[in-house]
Amino acid sequence: MNGADTAWIIVATALVLFMTLPGLALFYGGLVRARNVLSVFMHCFSIACLMSILWLVAGYSIAFGPGESGLWGGLGKVFLNGVDVDTLSGTLPEILFFAFQMTFAIITPALIVGAYVERVGFGFVLTFSGLWMLLCYAPVVHWIWGGGMLTDGGILGEIGVRDFAGGIVVHETAGIAALIIAVVLGPRLNRTTPPHNPGFVMIGAAMLWVGWFGFNGGSQLAADGGAAMAMTVTHLSAATASLTWALWEKVRFGKASMVGLVTGTIAGLASITPASGFVGPVQALIIGGVAGILCQEAVYVIRNVLKIDDTLDVFAVHGVGGIFGTLMIALFGLGTWTAQLGGLVIVGAFTAVVTIVLVKVVALITPLRVDAETETNGLDLSVHGERAYDMSS
Repeated sequence: MNGADTAWIIVATALVLFMTLPGLALFYGGLVRARNVLSVFMHCFSIACLMSILWLVAGYSIAFGPGESGLWGGLGKVFLNGVDVDTLSGTLPEILFFAFQMTFAIITPALIVGAYVERVGFGFVLTFSGLWMLLCYAPVVHWIWGGGMLTDGGILGEIGVRDFAGGIVVHETAGIAALIIAVVLGPRLNRTTPPHNPGFVMIGAAMLWVGWFGFNGGSQLAADGGAAMAMTVTHLSAATASLTWALWEKVRFGKASMVGLVTGTIAGLASITPASGFVGPVQALIIGGVAGILCQEAVYVIRNVLKIDDTLDVFAVHGVGGIFGTLMIALFGLGTWTAQLGGLVIVGAFTAVVTIVLVKVVALITPLRVDAETETNGLDLSVHGERAYDMSS
């Protein structure tokens, strides 16, 4: 065990959890109507709780167990079987590696929340998220990070997929699942209401930016120069994408908005994620600069051309950003086109199939969408019996 590495990953674990609670909750919560903000908080908080338990029960074993097939890790480490305080994973206590990866298993299904806010059934959220994490996310983790079939020497050749912190594992999978659910669910009854609290959006985005240092820097799994470089390029990409998003917004619409600025931040962070362990500062500027415009154009296409109500632009920002960053690794010569493209196609197809099947199956168990009256009145009071704001008190 290395004490410095261990101390850093303890901090990184807290930072990644901070991204979901409260970062993502505030970011998403500020973007919806006032009558739905508590439902968004409920979704993020409940997913964090449920994924933690399921990661212990079987998720970690599926992702990082000693499976020999390359498809999944097996069930040898269910309930952390064989793991104690003295068990190591590299230079880290394995229990710490478990906890760090658990925070990734929390935020990935939580990202999908943005696609179905304001109209989804709470039972569906929890049932789908739990099954999706176990049956889609955890196997993909094994394929790319757990020694599975897409790593070096796997089905894509001697040089496998390069995905440092989750461009494919986290952002592509969540983005594709979000887009599919948005299509199946159908649009909201009212798509024109503006964000009820842009201040929440800014605060949440700022928390996500800070937490992303643990997300990307922690993925080095060591306290060394590689972690420092990952943090630096993460910051530079986020800063650049924020400005290019705002500039492009000004060019297209005449005004640069605060919500747009911080959405650009998230686009830059998602785009640098897969490449953060491989690129330098100048390459990070390029990735961030393109991401701010590319993801904004993706938002326009999905909303206005395809007419899909991916409410908070999960696919356009996270999916497109993660895919773009993954391809930039090959463009910069830091990975092979075969592996990067192959990984995107295989994981994308697998995610689509699993998501479609799960949506159909879970919808047989619990309603996918609330009724029109509940949607009109808002999920906070109708589903959870609470209001975020009581102006009479």
